[in-house]
Amino acid sequence: MVKKEIRVIGIDDSPFNKFKDEKVLVVGVVMRGGSWVDGILSTKVDVDGNDSTKKLVEMINKCKFKPQLQCIFLDGIAVGGFNVIDVRELNKKTNLPVIVVIRRMPDIANIKKTLIKIKKRQKIKLIQKAGNVVQVNDIFAQLTGIDFEQAKKILKIVCTRSLVPEPLRLAHLISSGVVSGESRGRA
Repeated sequence: MVKKEIRVIGIDDSPFNKFKDEKVLVVGVVMRGGSWVDGILSTKVDVDGNDSTKKLVEMINKCKFKPQLQCIFLDGIAVGGFNVIDVRELNKKTNLPVIVVIRRMPDIANIKKTLIKIKKRQKIKLIQKAGNVVQVNDIFAQLTGIDFEQAKKILKIVCTRSLVPEPLRLAHLISSGVVSGESRGRA
């Protein structure tokens, strides 16, 4: 049974200019269920870099909320453009299940083509390592360290105001508000 006040973290990156910015702000929102914010975390990662996994592991493992956290939600598998997160490594080093939330079924073939074109072929392995994309209710997800039924139960608790888990929605609003001066876009 999943408790209604399960502590989770939702992580999203802020808007950035891929031609000017070297770093991008990444925000984590720690919540109890989908209704109570316990805290906000942040870090910075390189735009199109390779440090996202390391930075997220550090941010999560060093925070005071770590002992209570039960699950990590990511808004997609990359932050800062193509700074692809190794979700298996994130799961292993934090000892927490990871649910990558995706609004629409991704075009993996096109993503691979783009990565090859921009000479980032090695990131294809990280995307493949994340596992199959599954549909959970009205969203898509990649699950690491958690089974489908358990993920479905947690998503039901944390998706309180939209199809997207509330900690992800808030991470999006906060990160875009801090960087742009006002939140924008759909979370």
